[in-house]
Amino acid sequence: MIKFKKLIYLAITLVLLYYIFIVNILVTLSIIASLYIVFKLYKVYAKKKLNKLSSSKELFRASELGLFIALVAKVAKADGRVSELEAQLIAIMFDDISGIFIERDKTRNILKEIFNEEKERDDDTKEVAQSLNKLLGRSRLKRKQFVEFLIQLAFVDSGICSDEDKVLREIVDELNIAPNEYDDMLNKFENMMQNKQQTMSLEEACKILGVNEGDDMNTIKKTYRNLVREYHPDIIKSQDKDESYMEEATAKTQEINQAYQLIKKTKK
Repeated sequence: MIKFKKLIYLAITLVLLYYIFIVNILVTLSIIASLYIVFKLYKVYAKKKLNKLSSSKELFRASELGLFIALVAKVAKADGRVSELEAQLIAIMFDDISGIFIERDKTRNILKEIFNEEKERDDDTKEVAQSLNKLLGRSRLKRKQFVEFLIQLAFVDSGICSDEDKVLREIVDELNIAPNEYDDMLNKFENMMQNKQQTMSLEEACKILGVNEGDDMNTIKKTYRNLVREYHPDIIKSQDKDESYMEEATAKTQEINQAYQLIKKTKK
């Protein structure tokens, strides 16, 4: 009788263990598989929806990316001119963005057109920022990433001038970013740049670019452009990076630019 009871208890225990572990595992795996399928379907839907933007310039202009490009144009032209490095970074940014579209060349041309049109206007910055703010909804992270990119664009050549700061403050105000939060972001970039600033020798500059003092400027310029392309802040990749990504990428780009400008000055 006792042995029979033990068998019953053992049987009940095994059944319970089966349901607790085996069935639950199967259910869990089923849920994970379902979520994976849903995620894949969403990605296909999102990509299809994204690629529709390149069907027309006006459609693209009204999107998050289009409005962001418009704000990039405002900041880049705020000091009256688009510097060589700013122009190069913007061109690389066009490549980064158009790279996620099926019709890359068409998308890149649309981006260029939006940028060229918007850089000639300084009367609609507030409205553009307001439109972007509506599309961003409650996403604080995206707002911060967009603003950080605009700050690094202003910083990357020779720091932020008063006109650039004025445009940036108008933008962050419409994006519902508090002035003290913007100042904190600005200070992080300034401190980072000050730490990187140093009396750079020609030898150090050549080492940073990986060139020789005897190389001609065409070779040096080609190397410089390749390095900027490699280390530039990428607004698309930044979506999956931590907060330090944009600062580190900007610091490296600024260091590369500093080395290049020193070598170019020496070669004159």
